[in-house]
Amino acid sequence: MAAYLLDFEKPIGEIENKIEELKTFNINSTANADEEIKNLELKRDKLINEIFKNLNSWQIAQLSRHPSRPHTLDYIDIITDNFIEMHGDRAFMDDRAVVGGFGFIKKDNAASKPQRVLVVGHQKGRTTKDKMQRNFGMPNPEGYRKAQRLFKLAEKYLIPVVTFIDTPGAYPGLGAEERGQSEAIARSIYTLLNIKVPVIAIIIGEGGSGGALAFGAADKVFMLEYSMYSVISPEGCASILYKDISKTEDAANALKLTSKDLLGLGIIDGIIQEPPGGAHRNKLDAAAGLKNIIIETINDLKNKKPDIIREERIKKWINIDRVNKG
Repeated sequence: MAAYLLDFEKPIGEIENKIEELKTFNINSTANADEEIKNLELKRDKLINEIFKNLNSWQIAQLSRHPSRPHTLDYIDIITDNFIEMHGDRAFMDDRAVVGGFGFIKKDNAASKPQRVLVVGHQKGRTTKDKMQRNFGMPNPEGYRKAQRLFKLAEKYLIPVVTFIDTPGAYPGLGAEERGQSEAIARSIYTLLNIKVPVIAIIIGEGGSGGALAFGAADKVFMLEYSMYSVISPEGCASILYKDISKTEDAANALKLTSKDLLGLGIIDGIIQEPPGGAHRNKLDAAAGLKNIIIETINDLKNKKPDIIREERIKKWINIDRVNKG
């Protein structure tokens, strides 16, 4: 059972508690409860499907921030081999809210040669100490400058770039602004647009504001099914637009922040399906979906000439504001 349950997950948690109690009973008793366990598991699976097919935008936003949801390093550990993390912006510090490094990725049981990739992503942290060290996934300028350094290194050695987006936004602190936060974000976007290697961006959790877009200027942009991508958080929108934090759910619906909304608007290129109940219930299956789309997309892009890759990417982003304008 998930360690943390959102309100709409609690009915599922109640059934899972009963399943765990019966499994314990099975171990400590000569009686056999296998049939009852099987029936409860079927009931749980049916309930998960019913709940998750009717989620509203605010519930999806909550799922995107789920404390048990896999983060960048979780996916890196599962889908890459021989990953080597790189550190520092070579100017001020190493920002741990951004992780990046080089590794290999290949299809399971495939005879094909492993593909070398650069993976860069936000890292929120799991424990209280880790969250503080990683600034809750909110990068300082140095995190974006570290990423820029790695993007250029990947281009030098013709290595495709994969970014994992999972941040409430760039850190808005005084020191960050003094050291050029807005310039660092803009430069990251500029760098991604101009490197001559394939770039794939995947929103794996919370995609908030310019802090997310800094890693999003890619050839192909995908979202996990229960992630979100928005210029502002629902809470922030409710406070500014409605002057009432209780209107958060209305704000979430108005923002069109879900994967289905953004695919319909042409902002993203595809949705990666999550396991039943969300990525936090089965991170291995969630990672398998990520791996497959990354490999397929790299294979589609890598035979294009470098100049063509760059030209098509820039054209895509120049025209993105014309989406659905007829």
